Amino acid sequence: MVEGLTVRALSPDTWDAFAALAERHNGVWGGCWCTWFHTTRHEKTFDASSNREAKHRLVVDGRAHAALVFDGGRAVGWLEYGTPDELPNIYHRKEYEAGLERLPDYRLTCFFTDRNYRRQGVSTVALTGALSLIAQSGGGLIEAYPQDTAGKKITASFLYNGTRTLFTEAGFTYQRPKGKNHCVMTKTL
Repeated sequence: MVEGLTVRALSPDTWDAFAALAERHNGVWGGCWCTWFHTTRHEKTFDASSNREAKHRLVVDGRAHAALVFDGGRAVGWLEYGTPDELPNIYHRKEYEAGLERLPDYRLTCFFTDRNYRRQGVSTVALTGALSLIAQSGGGLIEAYPQDTAGKKITASFLYNGTRTLFTEAGFTYQRPKGKNHCVMTKTL
């Protein structure tokens, strides 16, 4: 685990640090800028510059949330979270909705860790930070969609939703499978 990491909320004040992290990694996930879960199919763009602008607008408007992990003044990771209205797009929607009893108050959708900090506990720090930020906003039912790795080593680039083990260790409860290798897990704060 990396010592001395702190968490701050994504906001206009932390935008530059977030943007620097994304830019160090070519806009993350091929220029997505962590907008995929914000957009519906007709809103999607595959242009990094447009995605950057869209994410910045969402942050300025208070409609994009993330726990940003800092090493000093440098952002080294994040976990995106938000309400279903803020993050309407999820994978395996049909299967997800078939087993849905009620919408969560918050979704945890996307982790990202700087390549120089991977496998050092940044995701754990981000998850703890996101839960704290959600609690400060009143809490509620939180839903995550991690990869169920069944103990197998998986390339970090496929773990954008985190792992079932990570969420189990944070007190989440397994609800049901979703898609080939993912599941729905919940926690109430």
